[in-house]
Amino acid sequence: MPTSRRSFVKGLGAAGAVLPAVGLLPGRGLAEDAPPADAGAAIDWKQFAGQTIALSGAIHPWSNAITPLLPEFTILTGINVTIDFQLETTYLGALPIRLARGSSTPDVFMFTTYGQGISNGWLEPLNGYYSLKSLTDPAWYDESDLLKTARAFPLWSDGERYAVPITSEAMTLFINRDAMAAKDLPVPQTFEELLATAKAVKANGISGIAMRAQAGGNSSPPAMGFVFSYGGAMVEHNRVAFASPEAIAAVEMYGQLLSQAGPAGVGSYEWYNVLDDFLQGRTAMAIDSSNFATDISNPAKSRVAKQAGFASFPHLAGREPVPFMSHWQACINSKSRNKRAAFLFLLWATSKATSLRTAAAGLATTRVSAWSSDGFKKAFGSQAAEAALTNLQNADVDRAKAILFHAQSRPILDAFMIGVNEVVNGAKPAKDAMTGAAERANAAIRG
Repeated sequence: MPTSRRSFVKGLGAAGAVLPAVGLLPGRGLAEDAPPADAGAAIDWKQFAGQTIALSGAIHPWSNAITPLLPEFTILTGINVTIDFQLETTYLGALPIRLARGSSTPDVFMFTTYGQGISNGWLEPLNGYYSLKSLTDPAWYDESDLLKTARAFPLWSDGERYAVPITSEAMTLFINRDAMAAKDLPVPQTFEELLATAKAVKANGISGIAMRAQAGGNSSPPAMGFVFSYGGAMVEHNRVAFASPEAIAAVEMYGQLLSQAGPAGVGSYEWYNVLDDFLQGRTAMAIDSSNFATDISNPAKSRVAKQAGFASFPHLAGREPVPFMSHWQACINSKSRNKRAAFLFLLWATSKATSLRTAAAGLATTRVSAWSSDGFKKAFGSQAAEAALTNLQNADVDRAKAILFHAQSRPILDAFMIGVNEVVNGAKPAKDAMTGAAERANAAIRG
């Protein structure tokens, strides 16, 4: 894990720690005890005072940004918050088991496998909470300020919402400008240019490009962007679609990039390996989440902060780029005993005022006002913000939702990445690997 992530784990302290209901935050005075999030809201913030909600999630930029502000929520509402943030793979593996057992905690949790959660009844439907005047002030919350993708993302097929988007991210191309300048190379635009550039800049001790390739669903976002950009899809009409000619060609290119210009051992790479390689100057290019920008641009964490560049996702000649995008979402446990307090927390956490605060810490929120704020541009970097927004605008929300919201998304993504891993490692050609992967995934859907 990169140093920044290790430091954050230590900073959170013991899992389940209770944040204080009273007391001053660093740098705050007595006159500032009431935070500005309540300004103009026609909501009784104290209506659930004395309750405690349990918040769980992955160690992630959102948990990093929201944790320092939680005492302010307690001061505002009288609601205590316990936190339990774990390494992402550990968290995503353990949460479904806990929910399947019918646990009433966590009350609020970060979530990705939306379809699984809805089909199993784990997630509380939220439309009714939005319509309660005692809980929600629509004018104050101002959903029109949400990014278009954030408004569309949580909508289920029947129009119900079971989650609140908390972050925005899209696959983005990271460039070490010094490595490119040494070969007098421009930023690649197409996949063919990306391959040629990656091979040209690869040298002793530095790979041409780093991307995820581990044989597990958590590694799938960059490769899915290749599939989408080649005109393919992950799921169509409740059938796996990544054995199509378009998807096979996309995975073949992905395999060529990493086998010919990737780092040694790339078949085991997860997101944190990609980020660490780029931070340490061990790769000339990388493709991964736009949310990496805050670490990449931070001289305290990154050796390449001054020479880092951010660019649009590559495209196939003659086609527009379609990077994979997603919004991490937060849900309320359908078995929670504190559902209204939990909903009030979600409103506060994603409000304009709180989003401005988290954006100033470099978090890519779901708010237009936060994205356009000076604090966000300073923390995230203006070029990184522009690239991320471009990639979000180029993304296809429906194609992303088709796989992310599928009830069998996890086994489908696992099968997909096993196939990708086989191609990257040279074990199988793309056609054989993806045909076999699709057969396994369709078998999982049939149950």
